[in-house]
This record gives sequence, C-alpha cells and structure tokens, in this order.
Amino acid sequence: MIKDVFINDVGPRDGLQNQAKILTPQQRLQLIELLTDAGLDGIEVGAFVSPKAVPAMAGTDDICQQLATTTCHYSTLIPNMKGFELAEQNKLKLASLVIATSNTMNEKNIRMDNAQTLNMIKDVIHVSKNTKVEVQVYLATAWACPFEGVIAPQQVIDMAGSLLELGASRLVIADTIGAGDPLRVNTLMNQLVKHFGSDVFSCHFHDTRAMGLANLYAALEAGIRRFDASIAGLGGCPFAPGASGNVATEDVVMMCEQMGYKTGIDMLALLDASDLAVELTQTARGGNAKTWLRKQYPKSN
Repeated sequence: MIKDVFINDVGPRDGLQNQAKILTPQQRLQLIELLTDAGLDGIEVGAFVSPKAVPAMAGTDDICQQLATTTCHYSTLIPNMKGFELAEQNKLKLASLVIATSNTMNEKNIRMDNAQTLNMIKDVIHVSKNTKVEVQVYLATAWACPFEGVIAPQQVIDMAGSLLELGASRLVIADTIGAGDPLRVNTLMNQLVKHFGSDVFSCHFHDTRAMGLANLYAALEAGIRRFDASIAGLGGCPFAPGASGNVATEDVVMMCEQMGYKTGIDMLALLDASDLAVELTQTARGGNAKTWLRKQYPKSN
C-alpha cells in the first residue's frame, strides 16, 4: 500500500518510561509484537539509558535481540555516544538523540547545556556515518519549556538549521509538555518547511491540554506527513514537570484515515495492542475514540 502518513509508535519507550508499574522486557516485547502486527511504520522499542535513572527501560538490549525481521523501522532513544554504541551493537538501524531548545531542560534531562549537547550530537553523527545506523534528533520543548516558558519560533528554526548542518537524518519537532496550540503549531511548522522542506521533519505531540490531535492536524496542514503517537495514549517525561500522555495512536489513525490519508495500519490489530497496553499498565485509558472504535471493530472472541 502506498502510504500518505507515516506513524511511529513511541508507546514502548516514551509511553512506558514514566509509568508507576515497571513492565518486564518480555511484556514490553509482547506489546511491540502486537504493534508490529498492526503495520506501524516505526516503533520506538526502548532506550539505552541508565537503568538507575529510568528503571522502566532496563533490558532494552534483550528486547532488541528478539525483534522480528520486518519492514517496520525499530528505533531506540540514546543519550550519548555510549548509547549509540549500544544501538549499533544491537543492530538497530535508527537511533534518536534529544536536544531541548532551552538550556534548563537540557541540564535537567541530560546534564548538559545547549552547546555541550550540540557538540555531543556532532560527535555521534560523525561516528554514525561509518555505520549502518541513522541518527535522528528530537528537538524537544519546541513550543514551551516547563522551566523557561514560551519558546520563540526563531530559536527553533536556528537550532533546526544547526542540527541539519551536522547531518541529522530527520528532526522530530516535539511539544514535550503539550503546551502548543494549533495556530502556533501551524505557524512554526510552516516556517520550518519553508526553510528546510517537509521531508526532514516529523512531529511529536502530547495531549496535556487536550489539543494533541488538533495540533497534529495543524502540522498536517503545514505539509508534515510523519508523526509520533503512543498506543492507548501512554506517555509522560520524568524530567519535564507537567508532561502527560502522548496523542493516542488509535485516535491519530482514525482521524487520518477518515480524512482520506492512507496509513497502512490495521485498526483491529491496533486496538488489540491498545487493549494490551491498558491491561499491562493498569493506568492507560486508551484513545479518546476507543469506545466508538471498538463498536466499529469488535473483538472476534
């Protein structure tokens, strides 16, 4: 199927990293397998971070060793060069670095300021050129920082330009705490597309103020066709006060398909994955449209 919109599910990493209940690697792998069966373009399967800092991501290497051979683009979050080396060792084809637009958020998240973080990213991308691992970069707090407030669009544009010059394969523009609104999202993404084109961008929205889906639509209108979403609306950042769940994958697929975009995702299989996320975490509610969707796609047993 020719896809119009590409969706990367971040539930197994971003969705689970801040949950009170820590899932075992095998439970996380079970969720990844259902998401793979549903036909997601990409899945963030874990993070090569300190298990002391983020206990929920312990065992990511075990998960990577058991991933099925598929067309799905599996990725992991990495904080630094050591994380990149682990991604390469575990035969991942895509690794994600993160830099916030604000110094304070970087210092809270990875204990480096913007200049130090850019230098680290430069070194990792340079090393990656001699490997089979692509490196994309998340540009976090793109609309607002929990510590420094509203972020000026030019600040994001300047940092995007720097990251693309360093050789990032793609930039994921992230509303880390869900503080954006459709007007500001559309304005910023239009400006970024005007400067750099649409192919190098993806967007990542949280639903803190119930505007996640509206913000995603605003980015669609600006020409963006790649998005993160999280199964059952799981999410939240342990280093960003106020960050709640990501926009739910089932809601995103429903909206895009209803609007005529092709995602290539099997909704019935996706809802099964959503049910499992709810069962495993005991906190996820499922997408806002989950009840309606289940009436349209009832379980077979």
